[in-house]
Amino acid sequence: MSYVATKKLTVFDYVNYSLLAVISIACVFPFIYVFSVSFTDPAAYVPLQFYLFPEKWSLAAYKYILSTNSFLNALKSTVYVTGIGTALSIIISFTFAYVLTKKHIPGRKLMLGAVVFTLVFNAGILPNYLLMKEMGLLNSHWSLILSGLTNAWSLLVIKGFLDSLPPELEDAARIDGCSDIGVFWRIVIPLSMPAIAAFVLFFAVSYWNTYFNALIYLSDAKKWTLQVLVKSLVIDSDSNGVGTGGSDDRVLPQETIRMASIVLAMLPILIVYPFLQKHFAKGVMLGSVKG
Repeated sequence: MSYVATKKLTVFDYVNYSLLAVISIACVFPFIYVFSVSFTDPAAYVPLQFYLFPEKWSLAAYKYILSTNSFLNALKSTVYVTGIGTALSIIISFTFAYVLTKKHIPGRKLMLGAVVFTLVFNAGILPNYLLMKEMGLLNSHWSLILSGLTNAWSLLVIKGFLDSLPPELEDAARIDGCSDIGVFWRIVIPLSMPAIAAFVLFFAVSYWNTYFNALIYLSDAKKWTLQVLVKSLVIDSDSNGVGTGGSDDRVLPQETIRMASIVLAMLPILIVYPFLQKHFAKGVMLGSVKG
């Protein structure tokens, strides 16, 4: 009979765990407050009062926000930028990283050096703004998409993953008559699905949370993304930001509208994340090469 040795908890362990528990609870409380206020009935809402649970539940704030043109336009803009941007980012990042793994390609070291250089040095805000202006992309959603297509960190991580793929698989595919493009799409891409799933989430979250670029590149309020609209709701207290001039503006407290907007802005990512999380540690290379 074998016995499993258990570590005896010390006073330091109890203090440490207690402190971490308090910090965790303190981090969760703001989210609880946001959800509680957003679901609180306007008639039961009391300003400057902490709500752990709504005294009276209501979806009035959500119904109002989803009926306004400003929020719907921002939602469409964000979905468009996230969808197109994520797809293009995955294509550009994996094709470029695949090129960087091939040592026989002319100029590979120069390209790899340029990638590493951008990891350390950044052009800055003004050159990027002037670049978008010269390209005629100001006040266009493409300014948000093209400015975040890829980055040095993503390229290096993807390159490291592609370097770990067995070269025997590509050699076997070429013997069977596959071209370089065929090898990439039929062999490399299917084997890279765990990495693709992870970077789909990374790029999608980045595009969905685009705030600063949207703030400086988009001057038309009809093209705002959700994050810029939420900023207008939370910070610009003079207006609720989504009002249409109707009577509901005077009935619903601005605080419930703000909190409901925050919940709606982060809800899609919270829904998508659990479905992609299982792919992070999943490996499809086991057993792919025998002998």
